[in-house]
Amino acid sequence: MSTAPGTDRPAVTVTAADLPRLRRRTSGVLIAGQVLGGIGVPISIALAPVLATEVSGTESLSGFASTASVIGTAAVSLPLAALMTARGRRPGLVLAYVIGAAGAALVVLAASIKSFPLLMLGMAAFGAASSANLQARFAAADLAEPDHRARAISVVVWASTIGAVLGPNLSAPASRSFEGTSIPPMAGPFIWAGAIFLLTAVLIGVLLRPDPLLTARALAPAEDQTRAGRSLRAGFAAVKASPRARLALLTIAVSHTAMVSIMVMTPVDLGHHGAGLQLIGLVISGHIAGMFGFSPVMGWLADRIGRLSVIGLAAGLLSVAALLAGTADGNHTQSGIGLFLLGLGWSAGMVSGSALLTDSVPQPARAAVQGLGDLTMNTAAGVGGAAAGLVMSQAGYGWLNAAAAALLLPMAALALFTSRRRPVKAADAGTGTAQ
Repeated sequence: MSTAPGTDRPAVTVTAADLPRLRRRTSGVLIAGQVLGGIGVPISIALAPVLATEVSGTESLSGFASTASVIGTAAVSLPLAALMTARGRRPGLVLAYVIGAAGAALVVLAASIKSFPLLMLGMAAFGAASSANLQARFAAADLAEPDHRARAISVVVWASTIGAVLGPNLSAPASRSFEGTSIPPMAGPFIWAGAIFLLTAVLIGVLLRPDPLLTARALAPAEDQTRAGRSLRAGFAAVKASPRARLALLTIAVSHTAMVSIMVMTPVDLGHHGAGLQLIGLVISGHIAGMFGFSPVMGWLADRIGRLSVIGLAAGLLSVAALLAGTADGNHTQSGIGLFLLGLGWSAGMVSGSALLTDSVPQPARAAVQGLGDLTMNTAAGVGGAAAGLVMSQAGYGWLNAAAAALLLPMAALALFTSRRRPVKAADAGTGTAQ
């Protein structure tokens, strides 16, 4: 792909007949990258609190490592979106994985010299890889047919299942792999993670060609080929002008915040009711299965019955999950069902919200708006996760679930109100599926 002489429009040799093959190739590369990146994050993130305790010498600072990673994920969202808006998906994804690898190296150095500030800096940079994993779902939607966007997004989300399952199970061998060296055992997984991120960056850099975002722009109508709409400011303006885009942002943020707030405190509540590590692990595994394993079903539903209907389904599933988990009171089976439904509701909200966000804004502004979505989601979840511990300690797990359920009310109300409004003119041929 190159720029046509004397114009701002990319010159592209892709024709309509080439698109099915290009879609399959792009999806395959993104899935492979998601599997690798999905392994790199959980292989080490589970040990981050333990490493923070070792480096700082106190358990009171153990939670700061994961918090720094979440902050890093949120902080890089807009700069990454700006780069993608200007240069395409490939440079943005590659840079994010390289930053994540650099963060992993800083974490290892911090563990070796016992520097807590350096550990926090490393964990923040490490979070860039999570941002790349999130942005990959939007890259899958760039070339998808309008009535298949949600399914394209959901398949990439589903690929995260492999990493979510394999990653934590590789933590132990990764820790043992550097025995007999000067590298602390808890830092070993971060070396593995850094290597995986670099491999993912190479995979994306070499194989994600032509760039899906630039190709989509080249195939868009001529009136969409101006630079005026390709900026973060234009992205904010696009969201301001579109009620559906605002609903999509709210859906992504609220679904993620409700899920994180309940999920992070569930192991604590289960422990208070006598559950052992094996049972806690089983409940969390069921939750992860709900998050990722059924995302293709949610994508199919969002394309078939509409984005707004699946947003309503997400609100219902998350509400029932909060009710079951919050009233379990030691009933471990009920807790397990609640956490599974919590993951399922998150999947419905994430897939339908991401598809609606893509549908609801003009093509040139999409990358910027999608970055704004991830920034909003991660910032809200970071605040929610931090507040969850406070609510749990002051009021209890039941009230925490009630508070999470209350967050869903504005989302459900706005979805109902939006469904009754006459749809705005489509940003492109695909937004007709937003219903």
